[in-house]
Amino acid sequence: MGLKRRSKVDSGFSMSSMTDIVFLLLIFFMITSTLVTPVANNDLTLPKSDHQVSAKPNTTISVTKDLRYFIEGEEVSFWRMERRLKEIMNAEPETYIALHVDESVPFSVVGKIRDIAIKNKYKLILATQPK
Repeated sequence: MGLKRRSKVDSGFSMSSMTDIVFLLLIFFMITSTLVTPVANNDLTLPKSDHQVSAKPNTTISVTKDLRYFIEGEEVSFWRMERRLKEIMNAEPETYIALHVDESVPFSVVGKIRDIAIKNKYKLILATQPK
């Protein structure tokens, strides 16, 4: 009996599905990279420290050397800061606030912002640069 296979098996590999996956990954990373919020003021000189803590903050507070206050890049007065933080932190209360303060700002300003965080039970991290 002469039995023969009528269909041949193709041993080639199709790259079309691989290019679809790469394209989808490219779109995913482009979308997620735009969700990263940069520091509002790049002209801040942060204090230096040996110890660095890695945590993903929910929001950032920046204080410039001329005592201008920014929350997530939006300038606010000191007296409206607590109300603005309550609006932001009500959405996700278990997150951190990163405090970016120029090293020439008096420590009393940092203490006042710290008092707001303690009163409202926020977790506050002082941003520093490595020595």
